[in-house]
Amino acid sequence: MAESPSPVAVPVETEVPSTGAGDGLDARVIVYNCDCHTYQQVIALFCACIPGMNPSKAFELAWKIDHDGEAVVFTGGVKQAEEIAGKLGGGGLRVAVQ
Repeated sequence: MAESPSPVAVPVETEVPSTGAGDGLDARVIVYNCDCHTYQQVIALFCACIPGMNPSKAFELAWKIDHDGEAVVFTGGVKQAEEIAGKLGGGGLRVAVQ
């Protein structure tokens, strides 16, 4: 008697893992203290440029930057992080994307 084929299907890989840029990995926008803006200016820039930001959270971040020298103000996709960093940098803030 011949064996019948197994009813279990063998999984087929449909996605190739990637570690290159642009594959959805998170990036961080870091703002550094520069002593050239008021809290009000920084809060206004954060609220205008960072999705979901509110004045209370913006104040907390501005305080952290003022006292610790830097703070992560956004974590998300690389493209969005670069866009936000560009806007904040255009407003005169010292920023980096990591």
